[in-house]
Amino acid sequence: MADWTDKLPEAARAFLEGRRLDEVECVIADLPGIARGKAVPASKFARQKHFHLPDSIFYQTITGDWGEAAGEEGFIERDMILTPDMSTATAAPWTGDWTLQVIHDAADRDGDPIPFAPRNVLKHVVDLYKARGLKPVVAPEMEFYLIARNLDPAKEIEPMTGRSGRPAAARQAYSLTAVDEFGPVIDDIYDFAEAQGFEIDGITQEGGAGQLEINLRHGDPVKLADEVFYFKRLIREAALRHDCFATFMAKPIAEEPGSAMHIHHSIMEIDTGRNIFAGPQGGETDAFYHFIGGLQTHLPSAIAVLAPYVNSYRRYVKDHAAPINLAWARDNRTTGLRVPLAPPEARRVENRLAGMDCNPYLGIAASLACGLLGLMNETRPDPQFRGDAYESDADIPNVLGNALDIFDEAEELHSVLGPDFARVYSIVKRAEYEEFLQVISPWEREHLLLNV
Repeated sequence: MADWTDKLPEAARAFLEGRRLDEVECVIADLPGIARGKAVPASKFARQKHFHLPDSIFYQTITGDWGEAAGEEGFIERDMILTPDMSTATAAPWTGDWTLQVIHDAADRDGDPIPFAPRNVLKHVVDLYKARGLKPVVAPEMEFYLIARNLDPAKEIEPMTGRSGRPAAARQAYSLTAVDEFGPVIDDIYDFAEAQGFEIDGITQEGGAGQLEINLRHGDPVKLADEVFYFKRLIREAALRHDCFATFMAKPIAEEPGSAMHIHHSIMEIDTGRNIFAGPQGGETDAFYHFIGGLQTHLPSAIAVLAPYVNSYRRYVKDHAAPINLAWARDNRTTGLRVPLAPPEARRVENRLAGMDCNPYLGIAASLACGLLGLMNETRPDPQFRGDAYESDADIPNVLGNALDIFDEAEELHSVLGPDFARVYSIVKRAEYEEFLQVISPWEREHLLLNV
């Protein structure tokens, strides 16, 4: 066992120093981003090169039902071969024993990547950039709420109670006092992140009651998606230690802002390391504008991936800190596409449409795919928007059904993300949507029962 543990990432080795590893969790993200897999004794993991799970994990809806996406052979639940990516080995510091987590990649019996496995989708998009001599760099921002424990789905969600004994108050954006209210939870988030080797760029209080944002350092898209995948779990575990829940729902509380996963993008030349968004004199390049043009043109088709649930569309509310259109501007947070203040070498484009409820692999893959299509097609964007973009018309789908209709017609986007992924994703999401349409809401009972 010593041989393979000696090759672990530095943070994992530090976590185990002087300790006996008990268990390894072999994990893979499904379409919603839920961790699936097996927990095995460390001694067994040391002997195994791979393990198996059925491909049906990618056909499962968020409710545990199934989409009819198995293809021509039918629902035979063929085994996939899952191989560990040891660069992802990291601590599970909230467990009672000494446990590591390792993300696995999924392949078929011929060794070909499973095309609808989310991590493989993102890897494929990154490889398309690489084939053009380009290296995408991303920096995700994660927004989430700390809420009071909620065991009854019929009960409205309430903010958690902080150190003061008072429920978290809204409209306290960037307040350090508000951050201090959640100090014990944040301390555990920092401790867990340090044990796992993750570098947090900062934690701030957002505009919602009990809403926080964590910024991650920029880097490789697959590595950053792995971190967001891991972070969702560690944040939930930190919250549970303090008798509250962490939620990544796009819109958990009706009158509060929604939670986004803003994605910052820049593109580097592999040979030179130059940011292609900046010219020799620091000016904005054609590639910069083409990338924005690609986002504007293709994001409507990708909204079903960036906003994957019926609740996701409740976030796109005018004047509630989420964009309602695809306008772009410099340093303007009312637009869907923002160019932050930065020196030329760090010039980047921020996609503010993705919800925190999206699968991080798929959200980043879809956003990069739209930008890549802009680069390939040399798409020009609309003129820069001036003023408050909330005063302009919405130009993104506002319900999941419409978003899926647009996604299904987007052959160019499918060619980048992978046609088989697009097929499976659409079937599973339509199955979820049909399940939702069978649910009668309290609003309907209150206003329609005796009035229509």
